[in-house]
Amino acid sequence: MAQDYYEALGVSRSASQDEIQQAYRKLARRHHPDVNKDPGAEERFKDLNEAYSVLSDPKTRARYDRFGEDFRKIPEDYDERVAAGAGGGFRGRTTAGGGGPRVRYAGFGDDFAAEGIDIEDLFGSMFGAGAARGSVPGADQEAELSLTVEEAYRGGRRTVTLAGPTGQPRRYEVDVPPGVTDGQRIRLAGEGGRGSGDAAAGDLYLRVRIQPHPRFRLDGRDVHVQVPVTPWEAALGATVPVPTPGGGTAKVTVPAGSSSGRRLRLRGEGMPNPRGANGDLYAELRIVVPPTLGDRERELFAELAAASSYDPRRT
Repeated sequence: MAQDYYEALGVSRSASQDEIQQAYRKLARRHHPDVNKDPGAEERFKDLNEAYSVLSDPKTRARYDRFGEDFRKIPEDYDERVAAGAGGGFRGRTTAGGGGPRVRYAGFGDDFAAEGIDIEDLFGSMFGAGAARGSVPGADQEAELSLTVEEAYRGGRRTVTLAGPTGQPRRYEVDVPPGVTDGQRIRLAGEGGRGSGDAAAGDLYLRVRIQPHPRFRLDGRDVHVQVPVTPWEAALGATVPVPTPGGGTAKVTVPAGSSSGRRLRLRGEGMPNPRGANGDLYAELRIVVPPTLGDRERELFAELAAASSYDPRRT
């Protein structure tokens, strides 16, 4: 999988040149093979250098922003060839603001309605009749695929619809692997921009974005969830149910004497991993006191307060 140069340096796509340079220097010092003996440090350092070599040059960066990871395949005289292929008049395929053709996507999902999506082919429509000789491969394109945690857990086939302002929606049947992680890309071979002449079309990549969840928090394939317990369950120990991202319920044993914040690991109950071990599910205990007490409950708590010498502020 090709790296995203901005992600490699940990900067936003709108980062200034100074911010890019600062980020590179910081990471380069950390991962330089002379100072970092981690087995993966050298490879990481190479990735940083490649990302910085592209983003530190405004001209190269602009081409990367415009064409994506395969920007090197795009000829330098691209705009001139487009103009020549269109007979001297580039016809209405550019986005507002000009500067050349671009590809925009938004609003993916099952039976999604079109929302300003423009899946223009970068080449096919531009190098049509009258195009200059020579084949140019189609550009790869990328869009985001928004999934819930449950959808990412289960995976499965989804119908994804892309539609543009011209009202020509395109539908794709996409196989989402179970346990897909945020940022992972799904490749649709040959569904990118059309190539000119006999050249192959580019690929369409759907970059997965997992939506925030009110209960689960993901860290790669590990899943974190808060589990409320009563004071007596925390003090005496108990076995309590824990929801899983797959929609089921697991059981976790709360050791006696547990406090809020204690994390209990359920091995393999996190996100599935088709290529290795599943992630883990971490249940974080949160002691919850009854909002109101009955007479007997109040009496028992009062007895406990009188009998116990424990003071957490002195430990």
